[in-house]
Amino acid sequence: EDPELQPILFGLFLSMYLVTVLGNLLIILAVSSDSHLHTPMYFFLANLSLTDICFISTMVPKMIVNIQTHSRVISYVGCLTQMSLFIIFGCMDDMLLTVMAYDRFVAICHPLHYSVMLNTRLCVSLVLMSFLVSLLDSLLHNLIVLQFLYFKGVEIANFFCDPSQLLNLSCSDAFTNNIVMCFVVTISGILLSYAQIFSLILKIPSSSGKHKAFSTCGSHLSVVCLFYGEGMVEYLGSVVSPSPKNRVVASVMYTVVSPMLNPFIYSLRNRDIQSALRRLPSRVVLTQEPWHPPEAQHHSGSGEGQDIWEKDHQVLFPHPQDIPSILGSLVVG
Repeated sequence: EDPELQPILFGLFLSMYLVTVLGNLLIILAVSSDSHLHTPMYFFLANLSLTDICFISTMVPKMIVNIQTHSRVISYVGCLTQMSLFIIFGCMDDMLLTVMAYDRFVAICHPLHYSVMLNTRLCVSLVLMSFLVSLLDSLLHNLIVLQFLYFKGVEIANFFCDPSQLLNLSCSDAFTNNIVMCFVVTISGILLSYAQIFSLILKIPSSSGKHKAFSTCGSHLSVVCLFYGEGMVEYLGSVVSPSPKNRVVASVMYTVVSPMLNPFIYSLRNRDIQSALRRLPSRVVLTQEPWHPPEAQHHSGSGEGQDIWEKDHQVLFPHPQDIPSILGSLVVG
């Protein structure tokens, strides 16, 4: 509402949005371009980065346009669309974090069966199932909101069409109960996985072995604490102090700050991602040149070097760059 603050807010949210999109795109490019990262862990990470881009893109671009045009009006269809996409990608974030916790459980507790238990078909099925569950959850909330044939002139005390405020117009506790149930289900899966992980790590005799085991799940655990911590702060803040300003600040932390910090958490705490990002410029240059497979005479011995090259570069999991085409067909349908 303050005209003097609008240019500052415009620059702040535009920079945060660009950093979020660029950071998550770099994660996707690093995973898709490096064959050593074609594993279930990084396959799920690429999906999480794609979901974060879609999640923040449902709200921030509209808010930036509103700040620039000094308008706070959104159409009825636009509000329903924004609410639907917010629920889809927010719920998918929850589901993917739970799937990634299961991935860490299998990697640490059953390392010898990791590639068998998390094969290509299961990984793709888990991602598609997460999307379908999120889509079903969004359709359920849309049916509740559509009980209102039209709500013209309704003022929403937030910078986007907050589902909780829209649904409270028809049934005050429906959205809160669904959100709490969703959080309980996903958090239960995460806690169950990490309970098994911690119980196994505590049995490791050497401190170096414990540190190595903890480091494999440190990044995911940090993202989980950030995501659910901010979600709980937003929920508790709206209950204890239902001030519109406090609600907006909590919403910004949950919907903007969390997706922006995720790439930094995974890149700063993960040496594989750091190495892939350093090699990314050279890989982009190499992809512009014609590629020729290595010939047998370049290696000593009877084809042993060629076998090693083929083994190291074998693609075990689908490229995350194909994820938009997989999910896009479901969105259009």
